[in-house]
Amino acid sequence: MENGTKTRIPNVVSIAGVDPSGGAGVLADVKAISACGAYAGGVVTALTAQNTQAVTGVLPVDCAFVRAQLDTLFDDVEVDAVKIGMLGTRELIETVGAVLTERAPKWIVLDPVMVAKSGDRLLEADAVSALIEVLLPQADVLTPNLPEAQVLLGRDEPIETREEMEAVGKALLLYMKPGAAVLMKGGHLVSDEAPDLLVTENEVFVYEAPRIHTKNTHGTGCTFSSALAAYLPQSPRVDVAVGRAKDYLTKAIEAADDLSVGSGHGPTDHFWMLREMP
Repeated sequence: MENGTKTRIPNVVSIAGVDPSGGAGVLADVKAISACGAYAGGVVTALTAQNTQAVTGVLPVDCAFVRAQLDTLFDDVEVDAVKIGMLGTRELIETVGAVLTERAPKWIVLDPVMVAKSGDRLLEADAVSALIEVLLPQADVLTPNLPEAQVLLGRDEPIETREEMEAVGKALLLYMKPGAAVLMKGGHLVSDEAPDLLVTENEVFVYEAPRIHTKNTHGTGCTFSSALAAYLPQSPRVDVAVGRAKDYLTKAIEAADDLSVGSGHGPTDHFWMLREMP
């Protein structure tokens, strides 16, 4: 409640592919956005044949139909934030970029989805340059894991320290608009900790968390970026929204082993808070 009136529930849209197992992609995004207090919508960019072990097929949605989904949605719904996940091809990136330029939502969170947890590639090689040219300049927050950040910068050496994470984050900021931020996710660091760094033009915020030893981490990047997109319209600052999203994801990973979904890398528990209810 604010001044005796209800706070408006923000509308947050995921633009992503469909993972039938529900651990990643638009299905996971809708769960995370809903769990974090926003109303979730979804625009489908690709169909995948996927489970917790492998991706056996990818069928991109026709660009004209992706455009139709976006235009029809924006014509009717006040969209407070957009989370961008799997786009796959240069043509899809250019299509989504054109619509977002026209519609100018307040918040855009870009998760540069390139490879599935199984190791299967989800972004064509020639689409990386389009991602940099078209979407990075529009994003308010970019959320790469360390291998994705390495690819975006064309860097040969792996990112292995916090100092390198900060330097890479600052380098990526050069491709983005003033006031944007890069959330460097430290899950790939070889350490007992899994810190994330929010790199802005003037500050670096560090979010500490112990590494949770579980194989059930399918879709953590999708979940984190979607939670962030949900919290941005509900928070006074970007760093506060990141902290809330980090806390949500940590608890979702802690509860992941309570689920029994597949025999590979299972999903996190997006609705962990419901298990705590009597």
